[in-house]
Amino acid sequence: MGMTGGGGSDAINSEINVTPMADIMLVLLIIFMVITPLLQSGVTVTLPKGDSPEEDANIIKDTAVVVAIPSEGMYYLGRDLIQGKDNLIATIKSRMGVLKPSDPQIVYIKGGINVNYGEVVTVVDSIREAGFDQIGLVVDKKKENE
Repeated sequence: MGMTGGGGSDAINSEINVTPMADIMLVLLIIFMVITPLLQSGVTVTLPKGDSPEEDANIIKDTAVVVAIPSEGMYYLGRDLIQGKDNLIATIKSRMGVLKPSDPQIVYIKGGINVNYGEVVTVVDSIREAGFDQIGLVVDKKKENE
């Protein structure tokens, strides 16, 4: 009782099986789709739009000092919620003190579209009183149809 001709063949299969590669690509796609929103630094703020804002590449660096004001009385430094303007200025001083001399010494402000203009002005004044004169106001660029 030998095993002869049991349906298999002795020929070598030289075709590439792409199913495992497709599975890996789908898993990587899902991982990137989940992680990409988490890479955003800071707080999401609906920014006002301008005709020709200059893009500053330094704002996306980890060392950038970015103050976000999404609504009245709420202040974020990076992703950290700061309670009150006095604490905000103290935290800005400590963050700016850690920067290297080669790092840009700019405080960026993201004022939300619904935030009162006076609120942003008082934050700018407080930052200037703390001794930081380089302040950048962040806006989005208008699209052609807006």
